[in-house]
Amino acid sequence: MSLLQALIQPSVALNALKIALVVGTVLNVINQGEAIWGEADLRIGHALLNYLVPYCVASYSAAKHQLDKQK
Repeated sequence: MSLLQALIQPSVALNALKIALVVGTVLNVINQGEAIWGEADLRIGHALLNYLVPYCVASYSAAKHQLDKQK
């Protein structure tokens, strides 16, 4: 199995999505709290990255773990 095949497995993607939702929400509250409470403008690009980065880290980590278990 290749890394790409492991990354697109439903179990890996679903787990990474759950992690990204939790971690991304916490990061958005920390990084854009003023925007959330209406005191500043929301930066959409930064908000999306706060979800994308944890998703990428979690999915890569899970896929790499599956590949290492096969050895």
